[in-house]
Amino acid sequence: MTQSKPLIPIYTTSGEVGAFLRYPYLYNYMGEWVGWVRPDREIYSVLGHYIGWLTDDPRILRKRSYDFSKPRITPPQPQPRVRVPATVPLAPMMSELTYTHIDVLEEEPHRLNTVDYGELREDMN
Repeated sequence: MTQSKPLIPIYTTSGEVGAFLRYPYLYNYMGEWVGWVRPDREIYSVLGHYIGWLTDDPRILRKRSYDFSKPRITPPQPQPRVRVPATVPLAPMMSELTYTHIDVLEEEPHRLNTVDYGELREDMN
């Protein structure tokens, strides 16, 4: 019997749980697939848009001055919903962010929406 990969809570700078990671897939706090992490720790949305990077804390950060040079990449197959835990460990002490970086889950959570929701979704024809 194979054991499934653990769900790792991804925290915000203020210490709240903002997402969960079951490597390489990222889920919101309701267990819906919202993105994935590449081996270089870059995070992309379910639509293939660059979001930021995963830190060791773990948090999702990006530069305040957004780099639009990152191309949109083809996302993996949609992932099924996961069951999130009722309780999670307390967040570790987070280092302060410089002005040049932002916490995506605190300041721009709309960048990590599900496939069927969000303003970054392509229009239906």
